[in-house]
Amino acid sequence: MEDKGLSTKMRRILLLVNCLILAVGVCGGPLMMRLYYVGGGSRVWLSSWLQTGGWPLTLIPLAILYFYRRKSEGANAKFCLITPQIFIVSFVIGVGTGIDNFLYSWGGSKLPVSTSSLLLAAQLGFTAVGAFFIVKLKFTPYSINAVILLTVGAVLLGIRSNGDKPEGVTSKAYVLGFIMTLLAAALYGVILPSIELIYLKAKQAITVTLVLEIQIVMCFAATAFCTIGMVANKDFQAISREANQFNLEEARYYTVIVWTAIIWQCFFVGAVGVIYCSSALMSGVIIAVLLPVTEVLAIVFFSEKFSGEKGVSLFLSLWGFVSYFYGEFKQMKKQKNKSSDTEMTTTQIESV
Repeated sequence: MEDKGLSTKMRRILLLVNCLILAVGVCGGPLMMRLYYVGGGSRVWLSSWLQTGGWPLTLIPLAILYFYRRKSEGANAKFCLITPQIFIVSFVIGVGTGIDNFLYSWGGSKLPVSTSSLLLAAQLGFTAVGAFFIVKLKFTPYSINAVILLTVGAVLLGIRSNGDKPEGVTSKAYVLGFIMTLLAAALYGVILPSIELIYLKAKQAITVTLVLEIQIVMCFAATAFCTIGMVANKDFQAISREANQFNLEEARYYTVIVWTAIIWQCFFVGAVGVIYCSSALMSGVIIAVLLPVTEVLAIVFFSEKFSGEKGVSLFLSLWGFVSYFYGEFKQMKKQKNKSSDTEMTTTQIESV
C-alpha cells in the first residue's frame, strides 16, 4: 500500500476510490456553498475558509498509515515522510489555493450554481495548458477531443445564466462575480499541474502517506490565509449573529457549516489522489464530467431551470468523458503490447 510501485490492479482501485471521493466534493461543495448564501449567509471569507478548514480530517488516514508502518517497520518507521523542500513548495501552493478559494467564494456569492460551470469549464482548459507547460504533458487526439467537448459543453451550461441572476444581485456585481470565477479557474488550472510537478521532481518515493502529507500542508496554508482574512473582516465575531438570523434556523446553520467543510475536503483529497494515480489532466476531466450531475442536483434542490443548452451540454460532457477514457484504454493496450514484444525479443536473444 505504501509502495510507489503499486500493482496495476491496486492503482486502478485506488483511482476509483479517489474518483468517488472527488465526485462527492465536486457535486456537493458548490451546492453546500450556495445553500449557505441562500440561507442568509454573507461572509465570503468564512465560505473560503470552509473549503479547506476540514484539513484535520486528513489526520485520520495519516494516523492509520503511521500505525501500519510501525507494524511493518518497527521503531525505524518515520513519523512523517515530507521533506523541508516539499513542505515549503506545498505551503506556497497552499497559499495560492487560499487565494483561489476566496475568488471562487466571492463569485459563488453572486452567481447561481449553474454558472459555476463557467469556472469548471475554464479550469479544464487552463489545466490542460498548464499541464502542457509545467509537466510537459503529451496530448493525444482523444485527450484534445475530450478537452474541447467538455469545455464547450460546460460553457453551454452558463450561456443563459444571466437569466438566472440571483435576486438582489446587481448587474455590476454579477459581472464582477463572473470575472472572479474565471480568475479562480485560471489559478486552479496552474495549481493542479504544480501538484503533479511536486510528485515528478521529488527525490523520494511518492507514497500514499506523502501525498496526504502534501495535501494537509496545502490545506493548512490555505486555511491560515483565509483565517487572516476572517480576522481582518471580523467574521469570527459575526458568526453567532449570522447563525441567529439564518433562514434555516440556528442549529441548521452550524450543520451547514460543518458539512460544507467535510464535503470540500473530499474535493481536495480526491483531486490530489487522482493526480497521484493518473495526472492533473485526468483530475480536470473528472471535475468537468461531473458538471451535469451538479447541474441536475441544482435543479432538484434550488429549482433552477433546465434549458436546451444544458441538455446539449450533458451530451457533450458524456461524449468527452467516453473519448478520454477510450484514448486511455488504447494507450494502455499499446503499452502492454509494446512490453510483450520487448519481453519476447529479450527471450529470443537469451536463447541464442
